Amino acid sequence: MAPTVPVPLERLDAYRWRIPRDERRGMRVDGIVYADDRLMAPLRGDPALDQVANVATLPGIAGASLAMPDIHWGYGFPIGGVAAFVRDGGVVSPGGIGFDINCGVRLLRSELTVDEVRGRLGELADALFGAVPSGVGATGGRRLERNELEAVLRNGARWAVEAGEGSADDLARTEDGGHLAAADAGAVSERARQRGERQVGTLGSGNHFLEVQGVDHVLDAAAAAAMGLRAGQVAVMIHCGSRGLGHQVCTDHVAVMDRAARRFGIALPDRQLACAPLGSPEAAAYLGAMAAAANFAWANRQVIAAAVRRVFARSFGSAGGLSLVYDLSHNLARFERHRVQAEVAEVCVHRKGATRAFGPGHPDVPAVYRAVGQPVLIPGDMGRFSFVGVGTQGAMEQTFGSSCHGAGRLMSRHAATRQLRGVDVAGALAQQGIVVRAQRRDLLAEEASVAYKDASIVVEVAEGAGILRPVARLRPLAVIKG
Repeated sequence: MAPTVPVPLERLDAYRWRIPRDERRGMRVDGIVYADDRLMAPLRGDPALDQVANVATLPGIAGASLAMPDIHWGYGFPIGGVAAFVRDGGVVSPGGIGFDINCGVRLLRSELTVDEVRGRLGELADALFGAVPSGVGATGGRRLERNELEAVLRNGARWAVEAGEGSADDLARTEDGGHLAAADAGAVSERARQRGERQVGTLGSGNHFLEVQGVDHVLDAAAAAAMGLRAGQVAVMIHCGSRGLGHQVCTDHVAVMDRAARRFGIALPDRQLACAPLGSPEAAAYLGAMAAAANFAWANRQVIAAAVRRVFARSFGSAGGLSLVYDLSHNLARFERHRVQAEVAEVCVHRKGATRAFGPGHPDVPAVYRAVGQPVLIPGDMGRFSFVGVGTQGAMEQTFGSSCHGAGRLMSRHAATRQLRGVDVAGALAQQGIVVRAQRRDLLAEEASVAYKDASIVVEVAEGAGILRPVARLRPLAVIKG
């Protein structure tokens, strides 16, 4: 999709830009983009800004159509997009969640130091690569019988813990306890089930990864202490989602929503924004299937984490224990209570490439973190930093309790591959002391640092805007890719 005319931008402050409401475009609210000059420069003329404006045309949208600092072009909604819709007159749109439902990030911490692990990174990377299946269409995870798959779709990470793949403490440190009660397994198609039956415990491909990291710098001592993080410590970050099952759920329901939008007379500037009114049978079926796919994703990350724990235990004995810091989603829609104008109301918040960032004291933040705010996990790229942050009251006031989910792409996979033709990406990372294992080394160019925004800048903007407080910076040591 290419923009027809440039989207007008008005600067609000050092970290925010406004796309003014334009009735000629059908916009019902403004668009707000979180960016500084460095992040905005490559965005000017980008179709992602048109997508922010397009989302603002959807019925029942509350507040504004929002874009986090890691914004880039996506399906219908921009990645990094946040939009909330009122129950009476609002809609749900699969494009506002994306094809990888409940793609998310899990962070585990160890008691090992970087110095204790550095000399064995190659051996550790080999073991992790062998223990966690990865790659396009990867199977080889737990083979699920029919009744087991039903239990996964209903119970999420709870199923995995009951199957011996973790502990109750993991659930206490997982967003929503790793389980959405609204799941409707009956709304998940047979094709989706077939695609998922051997994918629990698999990483996938693209920007998904498993990464051994070192805590490079602590930025907020109190919040880091609450999470058990300290400088020089080894951690493991897992980034993946609902695999083929979630993709099929989205595919199935986009087709249904496309017909529903026409039937309900909803005018769309882009058919990828296909949607249905909240309360309609189409919306209820999608939300139930989406919740089931979200449960599948939480079970997937729980099983992967158990495999990683076994590798660390074999490699380092009792010193190799891994404790969960947090697990959170960045592709979901949920009903939440937020202030809309002067009143608190229940709205359906779509986050696509954006995470919850609830502030201190919020009842949905796990008790262990409630005093500091919800942990926010922000992956960078293979050659630069990732970050841990916490949500803020500013996020509650500005963004429906949302913040950035990662660095965000700066160039397409094709463009990155073209620019790095002939470059040994793994060799360049090795010179930085970063070990890489991948199913296809030729695809590493798609995920190289040059293809991504600098997560340090993204976090700086989120902090400057008041929607995130940085806690710790993590540096990659060993990267497992599909």
